[in-house]
Amino acid sequence: MKLEVYKIDGTKSGESVELKPEIFEIEPNDHVLYLAVKAYLANQRQGTHKAKERSEVRGGGKKPWKQKGRGGARAGTTRSPLWIGGGSIFGPKPRDYYQKLNKKVVSLARKSALSYKAKANQIIVVEDFDFDNPKTKQFVSVLNGLNLNGKKTLVLTDGYKKNIYLSGRNVEKVNILEANNASAYDLVNNQMIVLQKSAVNLLESSIK
Repeated sequence: MKLEVYKIDGTKSGESVELKPEIFEIEPNDHVLYLAVKAYLANQRQGTHKAKERSEVRGGGKKPWKQKGRGGARAGTTRSPLWIGGGSIFGPKPRDYYQKLNKKVVSLARKSALSYKAKANQIIVVEDFDFDNPKTKQFVSVLNGLNLNGKKTLVLTDGYKKNIYLSGRNVEKVNILEANNASAYDLVNNQMIVLQKSAVNLLESSIK
């Protein structure tokens, strides 16, 4: 598959890049993509949720009233889960939500995501660019030139570009990543992917 390379003002540069068909033109595996997205979202969870059970709630040491003679239900503590201020029944406890995926599954998921994007014409290759200083206005002008303003966009760079990252981190609906660090979730969770020309090789080499 060949894609034209665009300048940052949105005009064609006259160059083109060849995308590897074994990465960008495979038959996507929906189930593997689902597993990768599910694992990614699960691994974002901190698992620090906690609710106190009746043995952990303070107070309730004295029996509220005598066992018999009141005509009411028996009560042994004011910290019963049935009372206001009581402990929780089967409340959440800290746990690890981590899900492990095999490398082949992760690789196939990324290939599937890229193939979906390529098939839908949602990948744009742009010439390499950087900023001398962090300037959000400059970054927005690049998006406007590519007709991407307002669209959920993933920008993949060739390595860490500090000024590009600082320029675009506050732009709504924009995420900036190094090409080799983009997960399957990152690739599908957007409307458009903007690939720097030199980031194409970095992305392809990171997918075995």
